[in-house]
Amino acid sequence: MAKEQKEVRDLQEGNYVIVEDAACKIDGYSTAKPGKHGSAKARIEARGVFDGKRRSLSQPVDAKIWVPIIDRKQGQIVSTESDTVVQVMDLETYETVTMEIPGDVEVSPDDEIEYLEWEGKRKVLQ
Repeated sequence: MAKEQKEVRDLQEGNYVIVEDAACKIDGYSTAKPGKHGSAKARIEARGVFDGKRRSLSQPVDAKIWVPIIDRKQGQIVSTESDTVVQVMDLETYETVTMEIPGDVEVSPDDEIEYLEWEGKRKVLQ
């Protein structure tokens, strides 16, 4: 698995984090002051990178949390199978993979795209 551990206090909006075994991008990060018997807590609001689901997490700021290492790659459209499924050739490894594209993104063969990859999951960036 491509992931590493970080302390919750080192995270900020825009970073990636693993919540409920899914890679998520942090939309909101806030901290509460330490209480009488505990440490400061952080509340993280995040959205799944590959599934779009909203998730939240509350942890002490000194706790360790897993952070995914997501690869940003360049690819070229080889062919379109339908309006939402395309064949993409990675421009580094020349590997060809099939992936879905968002409905609001228009592509045609020979177009170059940028996509994210983590643990076999891929997502085309707009």
